[in-house]
Amino acid sequence: MTPTSAMNCEPVDDGGDNSDEVVCANCGKNGSDIVKLKSCTACRLVKYCGVDCQRAHRKQHKKACKQRVAELKDEKLYSQGLERPEGDFCSICTLPIPMPMNEHSSFKPCCMKQICDGCSVAAQIMGMDDCPFCRAPISKNDADILALVKKRMDARDPAAFKCLGDQYFFGTMGLEKNVPRAIELWTEAAELGSIEAHYRLGTLYFDGLGVTRHDNAKTRQYFEAAAMKGHVGARHNLGSHEFNNRNYKRAVRHWLISAKMGDEDSLDQIKHKFARGHATKAQYTEALKGYQDAVEEMKSHDRDVAKAFQLENRK
Repeated sequence: MTPTSAMNCEPVDDGGDNSDEVVCANCGKNGSDIVKLKSCTACRLVKYCGVDCQRAHRKQHKKACKQRVAELKDEKLYSQGLERPEGDFCSICTLPIPMPMNEHSSFKPCCMKQICDGCSVAAQIMGMDDCPFCRAPISKNDADILALVKKRMDARDPAAFKCLGDQYFFGTMGLEKNVPRAIELWTEAAELGSIEAHYRLGTLYFDGLGVTRHDNAKTRQYFEAAAMKGHVGARHNLGSHEFNNRNYKRAVRHWLISAKMGDEDSLDQIKHKFARGHATKAQYTEALKGYQDAVEEMKSHDRDVAKAFQLENRK
């Protein structure tokens, strides 16, 4: 049979009751028990009876294939990471930590847990000087803290690799600043599943510190990986990246997700873009309600007490 010259690239049945009607997109051969048709692995829009037909049809199929691959990527990008990850929740009260998290919580190297200020202050009021989560004595000695971090690294804890990478990057805990070593540790942390490490690496490639300056491909790769796991900062940055490229609708879609997770900067961006006609009133209303709901979920009596306690100590 001669190759067909006008085969389109519409979605085809993946099997089932109508499998006999599925044909090779290049030669039109029907699928059967003898002729096994295989889908294009990239887009899954069409099927082929063999490698030769797939190669022959590649030029005709390329445009539709690339478009569908982009659509599938967007479906994944905008449908995943709609909720904050486990690491954004206090390990004691289990409530989401207000943002920015470093201003409202503390990281405990003994157990690699993030504890909100409300729970930390509540423990202090009760006379507890140890870690509120694991009850380990809290040390201010850099060598002792590094020993705890390395112990958790031996257990292949991604948070520990990320933590040590931070120390090398900033030159803290008595360590000399070493950006290449930080990159190595963050890369390993990312491979072990650290969402925050993906974000760190994305920021690094954007700023060009110790790596190829402004590597957009790497920046997007790491930010997208983090965003699809719920990282608020990565999602917000993707919105900014899209807006800078004048992809206004895509930018607002990102900011809408991060605003609903409690990111005030994303809400402000949508408000600003609504005033300039780049976002609709419905989108701003949706973002505002989502943001308010998220902020409400972060509130607790202990956190109010902690805030008052901290303000009193600053006087």
